[in-house]
Amino acid sequence: MLIDIHVHTCKERHPKLTRPNGSHYPTPARTIEMMDAHRIDKAAVMTTLSPEWRYTMGTPEETLEICAMYPDRLIPFCNFDPRYLTNSPSANFRPLLGAYKELGCKGVGEYIPNLPFDDPLNLNFFGQVEEAGLPLTFHVGPQAGGCYGCIDELGLPRLETVLRTFPDLVLLAHSQPFWAEISADVTDAQRGGYPRGPVTPGRVVELLRAYPNLYGDLSAGSGLNAISRDPEFGYQFLEEFQDRLCFGTDLANDPQELPIVSYFRTLPAEKLLSPEAFDKITWRNANRVLSLGL
Repeated sequence: MLIDIHVHTCKERHPKLTRPNGSHYPTPARTIEMMDAHRIDKAAVMTTLSPEWRYTMGTPEETLEICAMYPDRLIPFCNFDPRYLTNSPSANFRPLLGAYKELGCKGVGEYIPNLPFDDPLNLNFFGQVEEAGLPLTFHVGPQAGGCYGCIDELGLPRLETVLRTFPDLVLLAHSQPFWAEISADVTDAQRGGYPRGPVTPGRVVELLRAYPNLYGDLSAGSGLNAISRDPEFGYQFLEEFQDRLCFGTDLANDPQELPIVSYFRTLPAEKLLSPEAFDKITWRNANRVLSLGL
């Protein structure tokens, strides 16, 4: 089985609602076609709401409707912006989180507001997601403005504050500024991209060892780059953290290549990863974290 922890889809939009390069979220039917082509059994569908990323806006209701079309294949995530309701650090998200959990949402994300990780608005929201017992997938932004994602500096000190403050909140980490820190020699200039070359274990490794509530979402070029830039390190990393890594693609464009699929297909074929680690990363961890009961 192959469970994708991170995809995006939406109903058909006006043809001008595309990225600057002309690509766009795949429709639900195209998402299933692409999953079939890559033999992906199930996928968690992100909901994207925050204004920092606005070429396609998706609501939890649309995500639920799409996933209801393919209930055996698609897994809904709800999402909110912490500025919702009263734009206050005392805003009550509990009714919303409870309602969407009852409707079948298995997580929260992709969480992208361009506010510091430890901003009072974020801390208020994170605490209530922790109470709801849902995992949260986040994107890191390297600065305020000009990007999306929760803001953190080199070394991820604000993320560490969140991990320490909410030990029962499962946080699925994603994006270039997170995965670039797999190596200790990353610089401010590199952290928004895809650093190459040998890895000297860095903050990602330290945080995964220190905080059992931190999980790695391996999707997108950032996740694949982190585990493939130094192949021998990558295999060791997958083995060490086999209980807290999840396969993913970040399918978000039509068309889109998904090179991480072939990377993972190669691992058992060439005996580069133990069968136990392979099964955990490709589906068992997602099954457990998302409470799928498979």
